[in-house]
Parts: sequence; structure tokens; C-alpha cells
Amino acid sequence: MGEHKQDDNLSEYYQSMRDSMVAEQMASRDITDTRVLEAMRRVPRHLFVPASRRDRAYDDTPLLLGEGQTISQPYIVAWMTQLLELKGDETVLEVGTGSGYQAAILGVLAERVYTIERIETLAQAAAGLLDDLGLDNVEVVVGDGSQGLPEHAPFGAILVAAGSPGVPDALVEQLAEGGRLVIPVGSSTMQMLTVVTKKDGRMRKREVGSCVFVPLVGMYGWEKP
Repeated sequence: MGEHKQDDNLSEYYQSMRDSMVAEQMASRDITDTRVLEAMRRVPRHLFVPASRRDRAYDDTPLLLGEGQTISQPYIVAWMTQLLELKGDETVLEVGTGSGYQAAILGVLAERVYTIERIETLAQAAAGLLDDLGLDNVEVVVGDGSQGLPEHAPFGAILVAAGSPGVPDALVEQLAEGGRLVIPVGSSTMQMLTVVTKKDGRMRKREVGSCVFVPLVGMYGWEKP
């Protein structure tokens, strides 16, 4: 009985932390999509960070995951998600699963999500956690995300969670007509968050702000695997 009460208290504590994160880091800034805000309130971010850093899970900062990877700052996750303008019926591709947190947010907001991760240990951990959370519309794939997943294309939206030297042609080809691709483009240490749309088969790009991501590794990335 005491243990059950403790679990309830912990659950309430983390929900309070999520509510504060959304109010202070997102709604008070420029995150206005109510569906995105609700998804950020719903997904338990603390489960996606190492236990040793769980007390900082809702801080306004990226956190190290191991394997040289990070879980993005909560605001960045919300911002990139909002830029996709998801309606709920899309098939989405995420490049760079990492912890699986961004994939979980996308899974709440889209009909189907494919997320690709080159590091097998991270992919396996993320897949297990997503399964535990009941997000059975999210599939984790191990591979070179810079090449996308042509077998599941076209995608209504694509999100790349790693810095790229350019917009990979493979991802543009896999973007559906009218779809949106959000990708950090620039050097290996600083990028501009770029929104790519496809209309009449042509690519249009718009830069929306600076950001810093780990480098995209793969055939169309900074480093070859």
C-alpha cells in the first residue's frame, strides 16, 4: 500500500514537472500548436534519459545519453515538431532516434512513425521503451538515416535530429508532395534549422533559426559510417 502511494506521488511529481516545462519553456515562448503542447505534457521525458540524469530531465537543456549522443533540449523538440505542422494522418520519418523521445512525441501526433538509428544499442533501448509506453505506431529501424527509408516512402513529414552539411537528395525524393522536411543544415558545430517543402516536385527552403546538433553520420552526412 505504501509503495503504491509512493508510485502515485512520483507520477504526480513528474506530471507537475512536465506541466511546468510546457508552461515555462514552450507556451511562454513561441510554441502555439496546442497538439504539440499536449504531446509534450503527455510523454514522460524522464524515462528517456539515463537514471543518473533523471533529476534534470525537464531542464531547458540537452542531456548526454552515451555513445556520443544527446537528447535534445525540450524546446527544440517542440519547435521542430511544430514546424512539421502535423494534422494526425501522416506517415512520418525521423532520422536519428537517439533516446526515442522525439519519436514518442511524433507517435502521439501522427498516424505512423518510422525512426532510424545507426547505433544498434540505442535503437534497441528506444524500441523497448516505446513498446512499454504502448506506442505501437512507431517502428525503430537500424541503419543509415541519411539515406532515409525508401521502402516506406513517401512521407508526409521528415524530421532530422542531426546536423547535416546539406539537404540529402534521398530525403527530398522520399518527401510526399506538399510534405515538410525539418533539418539542421550547416557546419558540424553550428547549423541553421531549415524547413524544406515540396511543391510540384520542386524543393523550397526556409531557414528559421540557429541550432546545434550532433553531426549526421552516413552516406549523405558529415561522416561516413
